[in-house]
Amino acid sequence: MSTPALLHRWLAVVLGLAAIAYLPAASASPPGDRQMIRSAMSAAPHKVSAGATVVAMTADGKMRTLRQGHNGFTCMPDNPATPGPDPMCMDQAAMEWAMAWVGHTTPASGKIGFMYMLAGGTDASNTDPYASKPDMQNHWIKTGPHVMIVGAEQAFYDQYPKAADPDTKVPYVMWAGTPYQHLMIPVR
Repeated sequence: MSTPALLHRWLAVVLGLAAIAYLPAASASPPGDRQMIRSAMSAAPHKVSAGATVVAMTADGKMRTLRQGHNGFTCMPDNPATPGPDPMCMDQAAMEWAMAWVGHTTPASGKIGFMYMLAGGTDASNTDPYASKPDMQNHWIKTGPHVMIVGAEQAFYDQYPKAADPDTKVPYVMWAGTPYQHLMIPVR
């Protein structure tokens, strides 16, 4: 290869590396990932979501990490298949509870977890953890911004209302009597 050709190839490599070095750091994630990260971060206060790991569910039901975190919380973006916003951010115990729910297994009893859903929640059944659409028996409700306590002992939940059609402006138990019952606490 001639000297001008080698110089041209070397210059192309150097300029290409220089261009990559000046790209904004966020461009390391595809645009869809950046949008999902923003959605996931809307679930919790910034001081929590900024340090949280962000994951998204793949089409085959597996988790894909969009951003590694460091504070023990995991945030998930809105699920576009549901009728409303539902990003969530949870501590490790709540993540284990959520994975048990998704996997149709019984979560660990007495392993209390905390979950944020500050963007609100998708309309959902208050009685059936696996309802996919409203019907006359499954008591579909709309929730605004809230936090949840999951995995507590039955005596904890016995202190709160368990109505099929609850007042969503006060704390209430969702999915009462199932392994996935949890306390819903509305927040402003």
